[in-house]
Amino acid sequence: MGSLAAMLNQSKPFLAVIFLQFGFSGMSLITKSALDQGMSQHVLVVYRHAVATLVIAPFAIVFDRKIRPKMSLSIFIKILILGLLEPTIDQNLYYTGMKYTTATFTAAMTNVLPAFSFLLAWIFKLEKVNIRKFHSQAKVLGTIVTVGGAMLMTLINGPMLQLPWTKSNNRPVVSTASAPEQDPIKGALMIAVGCFCWAGFVILQAITIKSYPAELSLTALICVAGTIEGSIVALAIEAGNAAVWAVHLDVKLLAAVYGGVVCSGVGYYVQGVVMKTRGPVFVTAFNPLSMVIVAILSSFILSEMLYLGRILGAVVIVAGLYLVLWGKSKDQSSDENFETDEKMVATDEHYTTTVSDQDFVVLDINHSKVTPTVEPA
Repeated sequence: MGSLAAMLNQSKPFLAVIFLQFGFSGMSLITKSALDQGMSQHVLVVYRHAVATLVIAPFAIVFDRKIRPKMSLSIFIKILILGLLEPTIDQNLYYTGMKYTTATFTAAMTNVLPAFSFLLAWIFKLEKVNIRKFHSQAKVLGTIVTVGGAMLMTLINGPMLQLPWTKSNNRPVVSTASAPEQDPIKGALMIAVGCFCWAGFVILQAITIKSYPAELSLTALICVAGTIEGSIVALAIEAGNAAVWAVHLDVKLLAAVYGGVVCSGVGYYVQGVVMKTRGPVFVTAFNPLSMVIVAILSSFILSEMLYLGRILGAVVIVAGLYLVLWGKSKDQSSDENFETDEKMVATDEHYTTTVSDQDFVVLDINHSKVTPTVEPA
């Protein structure tokens, strides 16, 4: 039972990030459908984080009341930047890029996120890199391969793949006059810049949570900041177009509620919890799973076609990312061995000190028993 409990405890971070990828996959499909039906991506960002705030805030008030640290100016500024990086800049660019491409393409492009996260973590010394070590070389090489795969996927389409479940799928993709024409280059640039902001968000969240270790409260505050800052952007871009703010019981409302609860509320919280033990690179290293899920489901649900060039680029991305993940696993083993060695050294030092003290006492006692010899005059 003890070994089973230990195994389950070790698997929790893996299960948590896998759950996140399934949640992100669903968001990609629902959001693409909502955008194709004419929903404003800027309004979606506002509604998504307003919903997340309403859902997470009550839990934060109740469960964090005893552990919530005092708000300082430094933490407040970090929260404002966090709300600007991911909820505002990244998601506006990400959803706009999705309008110019497909759900599968967008999910695959986000696989550059671990590469950006790795580079930023390296710069801010949150990731250990010793270029003489083989596992560190694997992480660097994996980062380069990941970016190369993303470029391959962006620039080369290749022949269309006729998959068994798409041959009989002749449903037209929903489109509107408000939906822009497909432009993979423009979309890829927007998604890439958005992913860089997302990586910056993950790194800053890992730094902030060390000084503000109340995950639920931090999540709620980020969502509040994202709602306010996103509203400013949406009002500026959608000025004079009040119709885009209308809400109906359709896929547009589903996109806002699903994204707010699963991806923003639960997602930010789970990221923060996992980061405390595994670091920011580990959290983002499972993005290829989302790509695979979206690629399969979008061909069923959204009638999206797959191309050979994008499949090859995706395979290259997966290979690069798991080089990074393999290097991370070796870092984890090294850290565990180092901690074990430190404990052994500390135990040896304690034993040596104790023995030395005892020897000193014995020698002192023996010395006090020696009868001084008086030489004859």
